[in-house]
Amino acid sequence: MRLTREYFKQDALFLAEDLLGKLLCRKINGKVLKFRITETECYLGKGDSASHAGKKKTERNKIMFKQGGYAYVYLCYGIHYMFNIVSGQKNTAQGVLVRGVENFDGPGKLTKALKIDKSFNGADLVKSKEIWLENDGIKFSFKRAKRVGIEYAKKEDREKLWRFIAIK
Repeated sequence: MRLTREYFKQDALFLAEDLLGKLLCRKINGKVLKFRITETECYLGKGDSASHAGKKKTERNKIMFKQGGYAYVYLCYGIHYMFNIVSGQKNTAQGVLVRGVENFDGPGKLTKALKIDKSFNGADLVKSKEIWLENDGIKFSFKRAKRVGIEYAKKEDREKLWRFIAIK
């Protein structure tokens, strides 16, 4: 079952945990590929110094200010694309970074394998025929950890256990 707009409007902290086990679906060359999400990170927007939207709305992060259910894709270190799912209500600027799917650990590896690039920034995950998410009822147990690659953030934000890793 495809995930709905109402599902994505939920808080990013809830979604980061709940997305574990869901299917990230990508249509490539007429074939639908499905990958189970195994690792996520939560970013809560305003006040979260690790979030791209932690301070204000910019040209780069404006997608995060939409209602939940859109893709936020950006280039990291000029090398890897990062695939995020906008969550929450309009103007809350929350999001979930998908850090891993089965067989592809690491956000750069998964975007390369699924051919996700900047052209997917702003894609509507509820309506798109190229990329979407599904729930087939599988749930994973998980462990929490600190988020990765946010050395620039305030200490209190670096310490939050907002990374969720599936235990299979």
